[in-house]
Order: sequence, then C-alpha cells, then structure tokens
Amino acid sequence: MYPTLYHALLDLTGLDLPFLRFLNSFGFFVALAFVFASWTLGLELRRKEVQGLLKPVMRKVTIGLPASPLELIISGLIGFLIGWKGLHLVLNLTESTADPQAFLLSGQGNYLGGLALGALMAWQKWREKDKLKLAEPKVEEIRMEAHEHSGNITMVAALWGLIGAKLFHWLENPDEFLSFIKNPGGDGVFSGLTMYGGLILAGTMVIRYFRKNGIPAWHGADSAAPGVMLAYGIGRIGCQVSGDGDWGIVNLAPAPSWIPSWLWSYSYPNNVNSVGIPFTGQPCFEGYCTVLPEPVYPTPLYETVVCVGFFFLLWGLRKRITTPGVIFFAFLLLNGIERFFIEKIRVNVVFAGSWTQAEVISVMLVLAGVIGIIWLRRKTNHSAPTAAAG
Repeated sequence: MYPTLYHALLDLTGLDLPFLRFLNSFGFFVALAFVFASWTLGLELRRKEVQGLLKPVMRKVTIGLPASPLELIISGLIGFLIGWKGLHLVLNLTESTADPQAFLLSGQGNYLGGLALGALMAWQKWREKDKLKLAEPKVEEIRMEAHEHSGNITMVAALWGLIGAKLFHWLENPDEFLSFIKNPGGDGVFSGLTMYGGLILAGTMVIRYFRKNGIPAWHGADSAAPGVMLAYGIGRIGCQVSGDGDWGIVNLAPAPSWIPSWLWSYSYPNNVNSVGIPFTGQPCFEGYCTVLPEPVYPTPLYETVVCVGFFFLLWGLRKRITTPGVIFFAFLLLNGIERFFIEKIRVNVVFAGSWTQAEVISVMLVLAGVIGIIWLRRKTNHSAPTAAAG
C-alpha cells in the first residue's frame, strides 16, 4: 500500500521527495474522480444544449467596481494561511513532513511569512480590480451556457460531498468525533469518510445550484449521474491503494484458478491506518509498517470494477432514454444494488440491529430508484395524449 504519493514514488522510482508526504494517495484519487466527473458532466450538458433541452441564462453583472473590503479580507486570509504554513514548512522540512497531518492542524507556522504573503495577495486583489475600475460602474447582461457551470457544480459537489462524508462517518462512529474534539491535531479530519453522506449532502446542494442557475433539475441530475458513478469507482481505487480500512471480511478460502490471488484476498501491508501486526516484508514504510494478520476480500477493487461497468451502462443509455430524470433514478437503483451486496463481505459498523448504515441507505436508494422510474414513466405516458390532443 502507498499511504501518500511520497511512498508510491519512493518505492516505484527511488525518488525521495519529502514534500509529497502532504499528498495523500486517497486524496489524489478523489481529486482525479472529481476531474472525470466534471469532464463527463460538461460533455453531457453540451449535448443537451445542442438538442435544445437546455437554454442559456442571461445574468446581470456589475463591472468596474473597486475591490470590496470582503474581497480584500478573503484574499489576505488565504495568503496568510499559505504563507504561515508554507514558510514554516520550507524552514523546517524534516520536522514538518514527519507527520504532515499533525503539522497542518497544529498551531505551528511562521507569522512573518503569513503577514507578508497575506499583504501581497490583498494588494494584488486591489490592483487587479483597480485596473478594471470605471468612473461609473455599469450593469451588463452576460450569456451563461449550461456547460459553463460544470466547474462550479463540481466545486459545490466536492465541498459539500466531503463535509457530508465526514459528518455521516462521525454519526456512524461517534467515538471518533469525540476523539477529534479532544485532539484536533490528530488525523480525525483526514481519515474516515462515508460515501453516502457525501452523496446525499452534495446531491442536495447540487440540485439547489441547478435551480438557482436556471438548469432544469432532472436534466441536470441526468447529466451528472454517469460521472458520479465513474467518480465513485475511481475513488475506490484510492481506498485500495492507500488501504484506508474499506476492505472486506477475512477470506481464507483458496483462490479459484481463474482469479489472481491478490484480487481474491489481500493483507494490505503498509495500510494508511497502520492496522494489524508488524510487517516484516519490504518495502516497510516508517509509521505504516503493519499488515493484516489474515487476508481479506479487497472490496474496493470489486466496487471499482462494478461501478466503472455501471458508468458505461448509464453512458450508453443516456441517448436512448429520453424521459428526464430516469437516468438519475437508474443511477440510484444501480448504486444501491451494488452497495447492498458488497456490504455482505465488507467490514463495517452495525448501525440498526444487524444492518449497517450503508445497507439501510442502499435499500432506500433502490426503492427511490424503482419508484422514481415508474413515476416518471407514468407521468410521461399520461402527458403524451394530452400533448398530442393539444
């Protein structure tokens, strides 16, 4: 396993670049997942624009205004944080990279670097706006195509998805929340994310964004659904590469002849959570040198294969199914089915009786998917004769 990009590069190429310790391998694949989700969303919004299903929205903007106090404060604060941590990191590279997560959440930093970069970024913001300032600011209308929102939509999904994933994880594991409150400098923020928490909160906020910016909610949801499925599959690669604990139950059965042994059962050496017994093999990464005492099902790989397959299924159906919203509900149905069955061989926390939180939510998603598809199909069939008569 490779807890960070530093460990991956060190093992694969021999390059020793300590600053890469800040780049968690799971986070890298999550970022990659959002890139692909944004790309597929943009492609689908463009296609719907060509079909005339999505219309541009005219928005009023005021140009020629000077930088507001809030803009200057935000730029200054961002600069301060970067300079505060950044200069301390450069001056104390070995100490800071020994435990990157603790350093980022600690009170350690260089105030001179923070003040200098904060002042510089605030001045740059003022200068940028001053160059465009008009004696009389004016209001103009700009044409905003639907696909031009794809970057903003991705940012909304990323922000609220991570918040929701963390909140749901703490709901499922309240002891970890209490541990984080007692020790904010630990790894409580960076470890432990619940996918469905992110999906629910991000989905809610993205739908809100659609409505606020004139994008029909069903068409927007249909455009995003295949990419979200693909992003989930890519994100699970990060779970596998880092060994973040999203593995399966113990599997001691011999591997069938047609499947590689590492795909049948795996012991996750050097896993990012440092779970297990001391690892005596190579490479052995300091701080992560453990291995599971018994091999388990590598469930993240199974989810990657299934979800990437479902992505291609949804991507192929998107041109054939014309009823708005059906692709989105098909996504809920497929994702719910996948997660429900993977939970049967996956280690998880019991949430209600013998059910895990993911099982409860996945059943709800399956029901929502089936009911939603039936409702939309009936709604379309009932409205068709009326439209024809008109």
